[in-house]
Amino acid sequence: MAVLYLVRLKAQTGSVWFDRRTPVQSKRTFKSQRETSAKYPCLHLLSLAQIERRMELVRVVSHNTHKRMVSCLQGHIGADAEKRHKKLPLTALSQAMVEGGNQLGEDSLIGKMMEVCGEAENRLASELMQHELQIEKDVLDPLSQLAELDIPNILKQRKQLAKLVLDYDSARARWLQATKSIISGTNTQALTAKADLLKEEMDEAMNKVELCKQTISIHFAVVSLTARLIRLTLIYFSPWFLFVQLLEAQADYHRRSLTVLESVLPTIQAQQDSWTEKPAFGTGLEEHLKRSGREIALPMEACVMMLLETGMKEEGLLRIAAGASKLKKLKAALDCSTSQLEEFYSDPHAVAGALKSYLRELPEPLMTYQLYDDWIQASSVSDPDKRLQALWVVCDKLPKNNKTNLRYLVKFLAKLAQDSEVNKMTPSNIAIVLGPNLMWAKTEGSLAEMAAATSVHVVAIVEPIIQHADWFFPEDVEFNVSGMFAMPTPASNHNNHLDYDSGTIERKRPGSMVGPDNDTTRKDK
Repeated sequence: MAVLYLVRLKAQTGSVWFDRRTPVQSKRTFKSQRETSAKYPCLHLLSLAQIERRMELVRVVSHNTHKRMVSCLQGHIGADAEKRHKKLPLTALSQAMVEGGNQLGEDSLIGKMMEVCGEAENRLASELMQHELQIEKDVLDPLSQLAELDIPNILKQRKQLAKLVLDYDSARARWLQATKSIISGTNTQALTAKADLLKEEMDEAMNKVELCKQTISIHFAVVSLTARLIRLTLIYFSPWFLFVQLLEAQADYHRRSLTVLESVLPTIQAQQDSWTEKPAFGTGLEEHLKRSGREIALPMEACVMMLLETGMKEEGLLRIAAGASKLKKLKAALDCSTSQLEEFYSDPHAVAGALKSYLRELPEPLMTYQLYDDWIQASSVSDPDKRLQALWVVCDKLPKNNKTNLRYLVKFLAKLAQDSEVNKMTPSNIAIVLGPNLMWAKTEGSLAEMAAATSVHVVAIVEPIIQHADWFFPEDVEFNVSGMFAMPTPASNHNNHLDYDSGTIERKRPGSMVGPDNDTTRKDK
């Protein structure tokens, strides 16, 4: 009967219902069948049982897919947009970052960054919420409708239609038998009355069939019917576009999210670049001075001011290593640009270690890569006076900021050397321990190789500069140049102009530096 039913479905057209035994077929029927065969060439291979099995498989697959897709959602399915947005993990992260940024304050880099990132996360949460609403509307709801309602209803109504068709066939068979009995029978009136009753019964069964057909939209003739059935199979299954929509929605969501990130990253980078509170250690001198608006690097000034207060008479200063934990803590404090350094005043070796670390961690040495060969060549001059003159020429070639900071440091080191009888740090000793942190070759090997190759030259360069600091840098230096540090106590304060005896050697400046009065000589005290 199932095969008969499929044949009857194929033979249906308009409001006319044909049996395979009916010899009459309209041109419309043949045309409809040809169009169906051309559009769906696999139709003739399908039996009703195959269609039912395929539709059941589609239902199971759709149900499982829907279940897994729901588990991928971060929001609560069915909730409105506002409630869904509040429940997203990204929203919670955004709120935590914004609150943390407000607590830290906009005057700190981390506080500002957390606030900006929190706003970006909130925008990402909004995009995710819109994406999930779209997925729920365009994919999940149709998929659920297909798996839980459409296919079960079609299968249920198909079974009901099959039963009604069988009832109609039975009524029609009884009516045909009654009409034959009228022709051959003798009690025509009674047989006619019986035939009329059977005709009414058959018509009622036919009406039920038509009503069921309308319920499941089978009245579209064979093309519409078969197209609907075939589309609900995985052979010509129309809901395939749901999965295309899923991928398109995901692609659109990620594009919008990328737009959010690309719009906020330049803002964050610009704030980071313009923020003055960036680590000083490991940052180029020019960048640090430009960003902080300073004349002297903060670590250098801070360390010098602390050492002027408590470290000038400390034996072995710059030579004795500091405790690693204290040194690390001090470097972190200086990186934060803090002036609250009272706890480090009591450990001058940690302060001296921080000064050496800052100089060594500069991307380019204070005395520059560009002038490295010039420094080495100047130190190789055999005549002492000419050597000093050559060193002065190279020193004068330093970039402005490098020269300013070198002058500041050398003036301090010369002041430190004045107490060498107590602290044991003569210009020679200072040059030995600090020189390798002031200049090194650009293409160096290991630290040991670099030290072995340049230590002699470095001492020959740095020692005379410290020894004759006032000749190389005749200007006075204000050590508390920024005014952010407490001045040294009178007991440890010294005149900024050095009294170190550098001899009475008469030295000439190079011709290009001669003043208007053509005075090319100056005498040291």
